[in-house]
Amino acid sequence: MDEIDKKLLNIMQEDFPISPEPYKELAKRLGLEEEEVMERIIAFKEKGLVRRIGGIFDPRGLGYQSTLVAVEVLPQNLKEAAERVSSYEEVTHNYQRNHRFNLWFTLIAPGQERMEEIITSVGDLPGVIRTMNLPCLRLFKIKTYFNMETMTNRDEITARRE
Repeated sequence: MDEIDKKLLNIMQEDFPISPEPYKELAKRLGLEEEEVMERIIAFKEKGLVRRIGGIFDPRGLGYQSTLVAVEVLPQNLKEAAERVSSYEEVTHNYQRNHRFNLWFTLIAPGQERMEEIITSVGDLPGVIRTMNLPCLRLFKIKTYFNMETMTNRDEITARRE
């Protein structure tokens, strides 16, 4: 990773341009061509340095509700259940846990009725023993920033939380 990569990663974390041509704007800031910026970002994704690029929205501010759902599912049905859960556009992500409730997912829907419909449907999947709805009572968002320019190696990361 060269110095330009580090600067690009820092900008992507805190000051990604919101414009019709964000990659062109990034290129201008870094003294590069737009194509080179895009190639670097593609390489970041291929190496697993960047998982996604996108905004983070407060669903409540947009009129939606969100919840975390824990699912107890038989191990032999876990993969199928996870695939079915992922098929709902209202599910942002799901993950396996080493616990009796071994499948967890976050759900964002336009109303309580739709959330209950999805949770009930998941509860009816093969091998599902039970579901547990864990609605958000208090919102916690921690912004983590990794200063790539002060990092000396992969094991030494300077993080700032706000």
